[in-house]
Amino acid sequence: MEFSLRYLRVQVMKVGLWPTTRLARVACFFLTVDIFLIILNGVLSLFAGWSSGLGWWVRSLSYVLVLLFLFIAYRWVRVKILWRLRNRLIVTYVFIGVIPAVLLVTMAFVTLYLFAGQFASFLVTSQLDFRLRNLEIVNSAIANELAARAEHGEALTAESLEGLKRRDPISAPRQFCAWDDGKPLPLCKDGGVAVPFTLPTFSGDELHAITGDQNALYLRAAVVIKIKNRTLTFISSEPLDRITMEKMAANLGEITLYSRRAGAYGEQSLGNGPAKAQINTGKSESGFSISAGSNNSVGDSGRESLRPAVTVGTLPEPAGRLDHEITFGAPLPVMDWKTGQVERVGALIRVQTRPAVLYSRLFSLNDFAKSVEYALVFLAIMLAVIVALALIVGTRLTRTVTRAVAQLYLATRHVNRGDFSHRIPVTSNDQLATLATSFNSMSESLQKLIEEQKEKQRLENELVIAQEVQAQLFPREISQLTTLEVYGFCRPARTVSGDYYDFLTVDPDRMVMALGDVSGKGISAALLMATIHSAVRAYSLEGMPILRESLALAGAGSTPTQGLRSLTLALPGVEVSTAALLSLLNHQLYESTPTEKYATMFLSFYDGREHKLTYSNAGHLPPIILGNDGSTRRLECGGTVVGLFNQVQYEESCVYLSDGDIFLAYSDGVTEPENDYGEFGEQRLIDLVRENRQLPLARISEIVTTAVADWIGANEQPDDVTLVLARVR
Repeated sequence: MEFSLRYLRVQVMKVGLWPTTRLARVACFFLTVDIFLIILNGVLSLFAGWSSGLGWWVRSLSYVLVLLFLFIAYRWVRVKILWRLRNRLIVTYVFIGVIPAVLLVTMAFVTLYLFAGQFASFLVTSQLDFRLRNLEIVNSAIANELAARAEHGEALTAESLEGLKRRDPISAPRQFCAWDDGKPLPLCKDGGVAVPFTLPTFSGDELHAITGDQNALYLRAAVVIKIKNRTLTFISSEPLDRITMEKMAANLGEITLYSRRAGAYGEQSLGNGPAKAQINTGKSESGFSISAGSNNSVGDSGRESLRPAVTVGTLPEPAGRLDHEITFGAPLPVMDWKTGQVERVGALIRVQTRPAVLYSRLFSLNDFAKSVEYALVFLAIMLAVIVALALIVGTRLTRTVTRAVAQLYLATRHVNRGDFSHRIPVTSNDQLATLATSFNSMSESLQKLIEEQKEKQRLENELVIAQEVQAQLFPREISQLTTLEVYGFCRPARTVSGDYYDFLTVDPDRMVMALGDVSGKGISAALLMATIHSAVRAYSLEGMPILRESLALAGAGSTPTQGLRSLTLALPGVEVSTAALLSLLNHQLYESTPTEKYATMFLSFYDGREHKLTYSNAGHLPPIILGNDGSTRRLECGGTVVGLFNQVQYEESCVYLSDGDIFLAYSDGVTEPENDYGEFGEQRLIDLVRENRQLPLARISEIVTTAVADWIGANEQPDDVTLVLARVR
């Protein structure tokens, strides 16, 4: 079971569906709870037969889950899809270029659709306005004719009406009626049956409008003429029925009239007799003024909804794939003939047509319209070409940027793996190419830096080895004499030192002490120091003929120390000549080193039986004898440095020491370090040693070297610090 769950988890993780973030785990937990509640609610409703009340919790938790998963999906899209620069550029292009273009195209299509619908509605309503104006003109003409007859005292009849209906097809379906001081005239009778419509009470001179009367819609025009003490009212009416609508359609398409009236629009609706109604009047632009009711919108409470009343015409067949159907409506204001109220949307004309029909109507007006058509087509082609060019250029630029970024990303992967030899191919001359060139230069510099670092590491390893070897050259275990206590210390300025000191014990009463300072620092000084170390030890035994003969007598094959000890035991009166040793050492260094290489050297031989120190100083800082009585003596006798001139003779001298006297020898790295207060100085060194002369020599050396380090501070140590101390006891 555990293996199956682990395998399932691995497979889910492979497809990236395993929740790895805290938010995803919370969403999965809520999803589990929501599923459990849905199942529990269903079981309780199905088997228990009563509502568990969990529906509200299920809905609320579902809404929360939708929000959580939408946010997780957004984060996933941002991390996974938008990680690549190419996808980011595509999304940017979509938001900057595609979406505005789609919005513009959509707005253009919506505008064209609205324009086409408005144009189709205009074609129908213009026909309606034409018939209404024509009705008004005819009504005024007949009214003026009746008024002229009334002024001459003639009977008010209109025999010309029948002739007008026969001559003018437009006037055939129209009805006319006149009132003389509110009394209908005989011409109102339609076949002697009844008055076709009532006389409204209004003020003003003229009226023309679409009216609703007797459950039907009519085009009506009214005029009031004052004749002396009489008032003549003449009204013309034309039913807005199928016949009238078919004349207005004129192969435009399918036209439907929507109205609140429930009359039969398929034929003329003449009504069932006069109805008493009055219209509250007031001035308007047309000269006939009415008071509009407050309920003037479609679907108002207490009103019937608009319903199809008349449908005429047929929708033409499409002329092509893009010749889609256009449906648009135009509201019609309707005056209720009984109440005198005007509804702004009392009726509605819906037009269903096609762009090809409207196009033929629009561009068949004149030759200039054809020119406009050709100009629009040319403009559309030009815009399409510009869009295509922009798309091509944008794609190429996007590929250039994404290719450069991909190459940089691949190059960084190589650098991350330690492959600094990878180079980005540069094929262009732009900022991205400059960036690639800079990256290549950086990787090349890193490659050289790594190689230099490896070489430096190798040299440092060699320096460590050299340091270990040099440490072996300094005395590790010093055999103290019964009458002399000695101590030496050296701290290199770099890894290895060019300073040198050595103690060579001859027997319990005699010792050779040496101190030197090689010019320069580093490896070259350390190598020369090693040469001097070997030469001093060799020449101490083999430098003079008497020493070689004595060494031969003492026995060949012994070590230098054993040979020197055997020599001095065999020849008690023989002493090592420090001046002769320096001459031999100078000749050796002069022959084996470059001209600019030399060393200062102090060489001494101490005889404890006589407390005598024989020495020779080859250009080194004079060692100091700090007497127990407070006196100070400098050991300056000798000559110039070794290794600079050939065939140099050195002098030697001797001093006698007393118990408690301290021998102090040092290199220039002790006295010459500087800070803001000047050099450390010889006098400060003497004072430190004199103040602490009762302490062990190792402690005195530590105090001096610590004082020198404090004097240098944070600055780099300028030279090797070497100190040799000896105290007579």
